[in-house]
Amino acid sequence: MTTKVRIVGAGRAGGAFALALRRAGWNVDGPIGRDHAAIEAAADGVDLVLVCVSDPAIAEVASTIRPGDAVVAHVAGAVGLDVLAPHRRVGAIHPLVSLPSAELGAERLVGAWYGTGGDPIVWEVARALRGRSFRISDLDRVTYHAAACVAANHLVALLGQVERLAASIGAPIDAYLDMAAAVVENVRTLGAAEALTGPAARGDLATIERHLEAIGPDERDTYRVLAREATRLAGRDLLAPLDRIEG
Repeated sequence: MTTKVRIVGAGRAGGAFALALRRAGWNVDGPIGRDHAAIEAAADGVDLVLVCVSDPAIAEVASTIRPGDAVVAHVAGAVGLDVLAPHRRVGAIHPLVSLPSAELGAERLVGAWYGTGGDPIVWEVARALRGRSFRISDLDRVTYHAAACVAANHLVALLGQVERLAASIGAPIDAYLDMAAAVVENVRTLGAAEALTGPAARGDLATIERHLEAIGPDERDTYRVLAREATRLAGRDLLAPLDRIEG
């Protein structure tokens, strides 16, 4: 029998999940927007209500849904299952991909990793989308989401610095992005510590000092912080000397 899901939340996440699950052969209703009464979202033989709204709004939306036999689940990363009260069957499924639009998001949901919790139906969602899933306890969800933000948002911020430095000397950003992509594969194969190369891995404080002298003053704090992290990963005793570098 085809699984029936109702999507609550007409934003990018709701649109992406609706489109992806519909393509996977599920019976999808919605997404219904915030202006649509969600009180009967769990009715009409629905197996799963997927709440795709912002984190602060999840509890309010879930509380307006009349409890029934359907599982009520959210797609947030840093929020536990307690926000889905008063429902008896609850779950969480958070995709470790960015969802910039419904169409692009639907494509990226296929084959993605998912952090899950609660009712096993969320694993069925991941399987339907040919994804891989792992269970996260409520106690660990904030740390799990912090790691996701470092991997995505902080990485983009770091590449923003690469983009600025490259532009300042007329170098193509694509050259650095290709190198970064290869480094990610090195981490996948070897682990972060073994994949680390460069002056921090060698204990070459003199080169790090020259980098700090060459780049603009507004770029030095970011470089210094990350150089410290690289030396820590390398097990080098360069943290105190780095603090003495002016800039």
